[in-house]
Amino acid sequence: MLNNEKDVFNVLFEAVSEGVLVVNDLQKIVSVNSSIEKMFGYNKDELIHEKLEILIPKRYHPNHGSHFKGFMKQKEKRQMGKGRDLYGARKDGTVFPLEIGLNPFEIHEETFVMALVIDVSIRKQQEFEILKLNEELEIKVAERTRELSKTVHELKVVNVELDAENQKRIEAENHIKDALKKEIELNELKTKFLSLVSHEFKTPLSGILTSTMLLGKYKLTEQQEKRDKHLETITNKIHYLNNILNDFLSVEKLDSGQINYKFHTFKLSKVVNEVIYNANMLLKEGQKINYPEDIDEISLTQDEKIIELSLSNLLNNAIKYSPENAVINIEVKQDKTYTTFKVKDNGIGIPEVDQKNIFNRYFRAENALLTQGTGIGLNIIKSHLKNLGGTVTFESTEHIGSIFTMKIINKGKK
Repeated sequence: MLNNEKDVFNVLFEAVSEGVLVVNDLQKIVSVNSSIEKMFGYNKDELIHEKLEILIPKRYHPNHGSHFKGFMKQKEKRQMGKGRDLYGARKDGTVFPLEIGLNPFEIHEETFVMALVIDVSIRKQQEFEILKLNEELEIKVAERTRELSKTVHELKVVNVELDAENQKRIEAENHIKDALKKEIELNELKTKFLSLVSHEFKTPLSGILTSTMLLGKYKLTEQQEKRDKHLETITNKIHYLNNILNDFLSVEKLDSGQINYKFHTFKLSKVVNEVIYNANMLLKEGQKINYPEDIDEISLTQDEKIIELSLSNLLNNAIKYSPENAVINIEVKQDKTYTTFKVKDNGIGIPEVDQKNIFNRYFRAENALLTQGTGIGLNIIKSHLKNLGGTVTFESTEHIGSIFTMKIINKGKK
């Protein structure tokens, strides 16, 4: 099980461009991604099992131990070093500024800390340039002010020049502020993503471990039913983890443009039947799916697998976020150009404040954080549908339900 967990973390670490490292409660490095190697100039083998101080400038070593112990007492994720500058030490001895997000977690009763490390050298250089620009402008203002005393005419000319220069300074400051705001938002999003996905993997892995341990206790013939139950648990959780990893691979292929769509003509009822059949196994107590009417004669010339993937995602979400005894409706309409699917539920709905971000990668609404999911599915199907000449939209009211509408062109371009 430990090797499987290491493989999972390696996939996660390499999925982000920032540096990711994990240390244990003894401050020894247990895992790093390739971005850390590039950032600090070390090979992975040179860092594993080394003290964290290998990456910290020597002048900060005396205080580092107390900072680390203080963090481990509280054990809550946060930004490191608020109110002060942080620096890292490369293998060649050079020192550079950085920002670090800390996230503690436990596996098998062992405590670890995951750090998201960002090299902010460029940003610090930009801040220095802004300060330099302000100093230069202040010098120019002082020089112009002395010249203004000569004549009223010169005063008017210089005022025009100062207005232009002040405008440039304001524009430069606004540009840097916007860049800093976006960088902070991105850092928070990726820290939240790593925490979310770590939880998504840890829960099923713990379930697999528990079932594996219990299987060894049921050795009698009459205990076969209990063995089957735990084997089913292991199988389901492995499928769940496999689906998450497939989502990550889909994201990578979409980003790199490696998707090759396969178009052919097929009956829509075939896809709908397959989607509903699979979804029935996920239904909660009393839930029901209303089959769409009059679809037997509807055909599409599209990538069948992508249509099935997209419809499954919308239907599975409706089941996941609806209560027991809820009814989920599927409607399908086709005109000369488009086929439109509507999946309607009366579930928890999406808070209005979160609706603008619902298709963003890794985003999850606040009222859905306790439900399993990575926030990738909707982003993937939106990208696929866009590539195939389609769209996905929604209407939602919190505590009342949601309607997701998928619209796809009838004949895709081969």
